[in-house]
Amino acid sequence: MIKTITLAHGNGGAENNELIEKVFYKHFKNDILSKSEDAAVIEEGKLAFTTDSFTVSPLFFPGGDIGKLAICGTCNDLSMMGAKPKYLTCSVIIEEGFLTRELEKIVKSMKKELDINGAIVVSGDTKVVPKGSVDKLFINTTGIGEIEHKGISASALKEEMSILVSRDIGTHGATIFAEREGIKLTSTLQTDCASLYPEIKKLVDSGINIVALRDATRGGVSAVLNEWAKSSDVCIEIEEESIPVREEVRGICEMLGFEAVNLANEGTFLLAVAKEDEEKALEILQETHKTSRIIASVTNQYKGKVLLNSSWGTKRFLDLPTGELLPRIC
Repeated sequence: MIKTITLAHGNGGAENNELIEKVFYKHFKNDILSKSEDAAVIEEGKLAFTTDSFTVSPLFFPGGDIGKLAICGTCNDLSMMGAKPKYLTCSVIIEEGFLTRELEKIVKSMKKELDINGAIVVSGDTKVVPKGSVDKLFINTTGIGEIEHKGISASALKEEMSILVSRDIGTHGATIFAEREGIKLTSTLQTDCASLYPEIKKLVDSGINIVALRDATRGGVSAVLNEWAKSSDVCIEIEEESIPVREEVRGICEMLGFEAVNLANEGTFLLAVAKEDEEKALEILQETHKTSRIIASVTNQYKGKVLLNSSWGTKRFLDLPTGELLPRIC
């Protein structure tokens, strides 16, 4: 049993799963919650419902800020269940002394992303706490969306299905680390933070049968694929050479001793489709990002496992990330 909470318990990997299973699921478990999707499907499949809290440090980073992150994160979780984001709540915990102009800048970022999703904030709460009680600003957002494409599930993968990634991976985690540590890069590297509903809408409207969707946030691509393999009791085989990674991200991973597949993303998702739909899906994804790729296939070789086929012809299991990774990335 867990004795104390560590930063590793918030990394989206093995320790995080252990905390959820042994503490929260122990008392809260029910048929809806146990599906462990990005958003709960409620009201006989008509609505998706999700909540998230954001504590990123620093609050402002290349390509975004905590406000953009909050709206994108919540709306994207709804989109991953085939839902159109509709209504959000916004609760903030503010440290005394926080600059009003910075707060307004953050709220403007939130409004911009709300407009992209066609969603509105309908309720909220504000708390101000003494200096030192919270690190500048924490935001919680809850969202409700109307499901437009039913049947998306992490437990629906079957042999010979294909898995695609919507763009190059790891840029959010790498950007946050570089900004936090004051690393000056001679590049245009910035977070991938973005609202994904418009992209998902294109896939839905194309008639592609979307089997599973998941945005690769904490724990990255590795966490998503391991969750899918376990939920569907299948083996997912990744081709390492097919995984799109920017050179700047590779460099930062070498400094950290991490793998890009473990780094957080905030505007990158994985998509599972039938083999016959893979080329059409790839074509649609590449309209937004030329770096979209088919990266894996579903087999029955090692059920519940993710197998990485390396560029050297070797194979190894890709397990859930462990350890602290990067704290406070979202």
